[in-house]
Amino acid sequence: MFTRIRPGAVLFDCDGVLADTEGTVNRMVAEDLSLRGWPMDGVQARQHFLGLSLPDMVPIIEARTGPLPRGWGVALSAKIAAILAAGVDPIPGAQAAVAAVAAAGIPVACASNSSRQELAVKLPALGLDGFFAGRAFSFQDVARPKPWPDLWIAAAASCGVRPADCVVVEDSLTGVASARKAGCRVLGFAHPGEGPGLAAAGAEVFHAMGELAGLLGLQDVF
Repeated sequence: MFTRIRPGAVLFDCDGVLADTEGTVNRMVAEDLSLRGWPMDGVQARQHFLGLSLPDMVPIIEARTGPLPRGWGVALSAKIAAILAAGVDPIPGAQAAVAAVAAAGIPVACASNSSRQELAVKLPALGLDGFFAGRAFSFQDVARPKPWPDLWIAAAASCGVRPADCVVVEDSLTGVASARKAGCRVLGFAHPGEGPGLAAAGAEVFHAMGELAGLLGLQDVF
């Protein structure tokens, strides 16, 4: 059962929730790591690294490839940002969902394990930077990335509300775990086949952004 209670703020993840970028990013990670001796494709990269920040990816990678070059994460972020600068596809309905929440007078924030450089490309490319001005957080803005709760605590504070009064919209197990640790209610945006895992992690699962306003107690559809 969904609890349709109007929240104090809505906090959005970015990749896989607002931006349909995971395919591109995972392919780039897979290409890089395959050249370093850990063969994989984009699907396998997603399985290994979904929801993780670059710093948390490093020890996993180095256990398989040996030490990475100094500045590897910065260089990879720059490559990703350069590719995304040519265009970012939205998750269908995401832009309307953010606009509907903001139009209802509910503060919104974005909290992502992306780098600042990547986030600074994605939100403007989606036309969402105005909604999140001053309330967009990357892993570099807090002491600890997801799965720690720091990003959600910072995002809630930027909206002037307690984490317990926020709803988080997430698509990864890492993100759901971090939001639950922060004390937030979590709506899990499920990609095909991923609903049961999100539910087991403590999220209320939904499958289309057009459902979000109704789940927040705003309206049935938009």
